[in-house]
Amino acid sequence: MSRFCHRGLMGGLTIMLGAGVLGAGVLAGTAYGQEVIYVPTAPPPPRVETVPPPPPGRVETWQPGYWHWNGAEYVWTGGHYIGAPRRGAVWIPGRWEQHPRGWIYIQGHWG
Repeated sequence: MSRFCHRGLMGGLTIMLGAGVLGAGVLAGTAYGQEVIYVPTAPPPPRVETVPPPPPGRVETWQPGYWHWNGAEYVWTGGHYIGAPRRGAVWIPGRWEQHPRGWIYIQGHWG
């Protein structure tokens, strides 16, 4: 991710807690304009994926897989191809970030 995109996301950061405890030390809130869950433990390292060739005749971008928190444990969601919403759009992959209250997942999006 470019520094410009990262600064834009950080500039819009608002965290509102008070949504309550969901489970063993897991808090809910809002950050980066999305609903988030604060997970007390770090996600496992990303899995190595073999990227298959893109579908023939279509311009698509590979969205890498990621670890998803299901409320009790991390579950792997495999990567897949997605079509850009407009010409020149760039896929910014999702990522896990550590915050004082735990780990949150920032969803991937088009930039």
